[in-house]
Amino acid sequence: MRRLARPNRLLPALAAMLLLGACQEDKPPLFPADAAGGLRERADPDRGRRLIAEHGCTACHTVPGVSGPASRVGPPLGNMARQAYVAGLLPNTPENLVRWLMDPPAVNPRTAMPDTGLQQADAEDIAAYLTQRADRKARAP
Repeated sequence: MRRLARPNRLLPALAAMLLLGACQEDKPPLFPADAAGGLRERADPDRGRRLIAEHGCTACHTVPGVSGPASRVGPPLGNMARQAYVAGLLPNTPENLVRWLMDPPAVNPRTAMPDTGLQQADAEDIAAYLTQRADRKARAP
């Protein structure tokens, strides 16, 4: 006769299911786009969207609002303001996002993301777009 699984073996699985249920997309961003300290006041999210298209970011990333191939090489970038870390290494702050965008291999030499050659203003515009997308979604009724 087969015994039922012991309750103490089911508890870790139940805990994991509860934790996964807590990972919802409706949680607020870590920082609101309009108060994203470190980004210059002139950061232009619309220009950031155009730069994402011009630099071919969609060859590796899915970016909401920017058309491109259905790529899964890099992570989707539609919820950057909700991520705890940039590239899994840096605490997600506007400054660190800009730092990563400007020179990923300088932050993580083992990354597959190339040095993008972005200037500070370009990286700030892209960061403003990426963080604004999540903030708009969180505010939507």
